[in-house]
Amino acid sequence: MADNDEPPTSPLRAVVGLALIAGLIVGVLFIMHELQHAAAIQDCVASGRTNCAPISTPAR
Repeated sequence: MADNDEPPTSPLRAVVGLALIAGLIVGVLFIMHELQHAAAIQDCVASGRTNCAPISTPAR
């Protein structure tokens, strides 16, 4: 008797896993970018400047 009676696995699980990992990487990169931007604004404000973040006003 053969102990390896497992059916062959489909590549769909591997593709889903790769897509999940790629999504997590993109999410982490986005969060790192946002944190870097927030840190830059905090550094600007901590140095005493007043024009650190532009304020957009609606056109009249």
